[in-house]
Amino acid sequence: MTAKSIEQLKTGDQASMTRAFTQADVEAFAHVSGDCNPAHLDEDYAKGTMFKTRIVHGMLTASLFSALLGTRLPGLGTIYLGQTLQFRRPVHFDEPITATVTVKEIIAEKNRVVLDCLAVNPQGETVIIGEATVLPPRG
Repeated sequence: MTAKSIEQLKTGDQASMTRAFTQADVEAFAHVSGDCNPAHLDEDYAKGTMFKTRIVHGMLTASLFSALLGTRLPGLGTIYLGQTLQFRRPVHFDEPITATVTVKEIIAEKNRVVLDCLAVNPQGETVIIGEATVLPPRG
């Protein structure tokens, strides 16, 4: 995998990936993060929620953006500076989610890049929308 320096990036550049999170992924994330909310881990509890079943942690789903930024666009060596997120729909276990980052703004004098972040479910419905600001690797 290669990285793009600020000189190689252009507005509209995109990278995407699709991933389905399993029960094992959710359990591992709960262990690592300490977020043991029963909405993610306890089916009996989750049946009483508005979702009627367990759901994937929003931040686990949002981690797809981190993977894209750090490995694909801009790529290796990218440093996260900021992220906004809006969680629009639940993500269910084993549901393929496609995350996409798109270069929105290039601030060359500060070596900063702003990217739109979008994650959608198989029906094309937005599950997460946000914006990331990163420091791309130097060229």
